[in-house]
Amino acid sequence: MEDIASFLGSHPPFDGLGADELARVVAVTEIETFAKGERIFSQGTGPVEYLRVVRTGSVEILSDGQVLDLLGPGELFGHASMLSGLPTGFEARAAEQTSCYRIPAGVIGPLLARPDFLRFIARSIVGDRAKAGPERALRPDPVQCRVETLIRASPLLCSAGEPIREAAKRMTAEGASAVLVPAGETLGIVTDRDLRSRVVAAGVSPDEPVSAIMTAPAWTVRAGTLGGDVLLDMLDRGVHHAPVRSPTGEVLGVVDVDDLISAEAHQPFVLRRAIGLASSATDLASAAAGVTPMIIALHDARVAAEQIAAIRSVVLDALTRRLIELAVRDAGAPPAAFTWFALGSLARREAVPSSDVDSALAWQDPAGGAGAPGAEIAGYMQRVASAVDDGLKACGVQPDAHGTSAANPLFARSVAAWRAAAQSLSENPTRDKALILVSILTDSRPLWGAGDGSGGTIAPGPAHVAAGTAEAAPSGASAHLRAPPPRAPAPGAGNPVTDALWQERGHPDLQRLLARFALQFRPPTGFLRDFVVEHSGERRGQLDIKHGGLIPIIDLARWAGMAAGAASGSTVERLRVAEAAGTLESTDARTLIEAFSFLFSLRLDHQVEQLRRGEVPDDFIAPKTLNPLARSYLREAFRAVASVQSGLASELAMGIRWG
Repeated sequence: MEDIASFLGSHPPFDGLGADELARVVAVTEIETFAKGERIFSQGTGPVEYLRVVRTGSVEILSDGQVLDLLGPGELFGHASMLSGLPTGFEARAAEQTSCYRIPAGVIGPLLARPDFLRFIARSIVGDRAKAGPERALRPDPVQCRVETLIRASPLLCSAGEPIREAAKRMTAEGASAVLVPAGETLGIVTDRDLRSRVVAAGVSPDEPVSAIMTAPAWTVRAGTLGGDVLLDMLDRGVHHAPVRSPTGEVLGVVDVDDLISAEAHQPFVLRRAIGLASSATDLASAAAGVTPMIIALHDARVAAEQIAAIRSVVLDALTRRLIELAVRDAGAPPAAFTWFALGSLARREAVPSSDVDSALAWQDPAGGAGAPGAEIAGYMQRVASAVDDGLKACGVQPDAHGTSAANPLFARSVAAWRAAAQSLSENPTRDKALILVSILTDSRPLWGAGDGSGGTIAPGPAHVAAGTAEAAPSGASAHLRAPPPRAPAPGAGNPVTDALWQERGHPDLQRLLARFALQFRPPTGFLRDFVVEHSGERRGQLDIKHGGLIPIIDLARWAGMAAGAASGSTVERLRVAEAAGTLESTDARTLIEAFSFLFSLRLDHQVEQLRRGEVPDDFIAPKTLNPLARSYLREAFRAVASVQSGLASELAMGIRWG
């Protein structure tokens, strides 16, 4: 009893009670213990009859299965339902072995009407996190918010000639981690990291002007961009700040990594930096060891499955780029300008732990037959690609097992050879050949480009730097210089390889081929009746969720997106573009998006649990291990995909769609 009195009396609102009042509360207080994962009460039940205070451990607060808050010792919950007399608006669940004090409503109820208790409850509802429980106004998920809503303060500005010392003083006074430097039509930026690395570490005098250390022009984002997209671009570029511009170009403020992600999600940035600093394949392998712990941590932090896959893809991009840089360093100057492409799930930024790395190479044909012989160029590209594949394997990342790799001559060709293959689609549209071309023409993303040793068209570096769309070199070395390709690079960006290659995206036979692919993989029809799975072999009783559910949606989205003019992008992005363009009916597009999101989450959940057990992740799920609700959703997802496919097949058969 003394322990209960001491604990409650040291935490608000009980710290305001007199000795007699506290004693009456303590006399009826009971101790409850809960195992990790045990539900304390469910959402929609009640009203609750007890106020609970966390004594040890922690309690998760969930709404519709999504974790909203994590309560620690001294925090209370259940009071909103008790006061209102309404059912609970959330579920409470033990996040670990947890004990709580349980106080009956009959005793605590009158106290909750006291002014001091009411002030505490009011603070908890409006958001005083330091003293309150979960019934506060919760901050929306920044990933789903427009970035302009995440700006916390007006931008801090200084002139290019202002001494570094003065700019740093103003940053400290304002609590700002970045200062912006207007310079005519452009905008420079100096961050707190720049002060450490370019002033303190580099020995630059603080009396120098900020122009000596600023990055200009700074990478900026549009106000309406979603926080999740900004986060991925930050990770891809290796930066931590993004000035936000209005539609008219006005600078509204700066968002940083802390505005966009939780503490757990900082891991990818740390990993990204380690990859960028690696000077050997051994260093890269050491850095890459952090990928699996990163995935598990993000999953534990309840980051959405598609966001986790996108983050993993960005990290693999960085890993691949660094391996290419090291391979080019060892092989010498390229004999021809070339571009390295990410293909498949990596190109769509949907790479899960089981995903291997698909890649391709295309190099520019020498003008007028001048330059290195074709065999010499091909030999150079083979050495670089093989070194990259070997490096990926050493990092625990497997190149495609079926040979969709730049180390395979089928996927490493000159632009002329790629175009000739595309133009022969109508003559010999065999599946193997068609798959190769579909990969390079519709599921490819430029990852890195390099020019010849004589100052060729393309400068070494990430592909959109090579394409001429990168920002100008900053004043001083900066991660802003090493900007990666945009999320959906388009032809005409100035890269002669991609410009020439992607002209074939308009090939008349490509749409027909994509439509056929969209109908080739069907959900197992027996599954719709009685959950049919593999009947024999080591996979008996298991369902291949990739081929049985996800690939049909990916193929439909590829066809519909291309028909709508979306040459690149994720599966969900393509479906949204197809809906907006009318290529897919709105109901069909939304049905496919929901089915894809559910199946993708199920797939990632399965693979993360395999990673925890030290197993090799795969796509085979035993349906009997799923709860009845998940099995029901799975059936409905397959029905939805089959329905859309049937509708498309009927339209194609009647000639409604030429594709």
